[in-house]
Amino acid sequence: MSQDKAAEEQHIKRMADLLRQGSTLTELACPACASPLFRLKSGDLWCAKCEKKVIVVKEGEEPAKITGSMVLDSLEATLLAKIQEVQSKMQHEENMEELQKLGTVLSGLLENLEKIRKAKRV
Repeated sequence: MSQDKAAEEQHIKRMADLLRQGSTLTELACPACASPLFRLKSGDLWCAKCEKKVIVVKEGEEPAKITGSMVLDSLEATLLAKIQEVQSKMQHEENMEELQKLGTVLSGLLENLEKIRKAKRV
């Protein structure tokens, strides 16, 4: 399978995962890649292809200042997406060495997620 096709399949899988998690497909497109944007349950707009939060600024408006909270929210969403990717890979993996590697990655992602959530409560 070509790398482009594999990347496109991953992109479609991430979009399907967002829908399963309760996100809503919007009519908006990502300004960076033109992929459809999703509205997360939190109300934030998310690009599944870029794996980034998107902030919409209407013409004539000043963009909102990026706050620490926005950065933490974006990091949290990225980590959750990566955790789901690792979980999906683990589900289909049969090689024990690869499962161990994925488990280590998952553990690190979960530790970082916990740190971000603690920082958000402070």
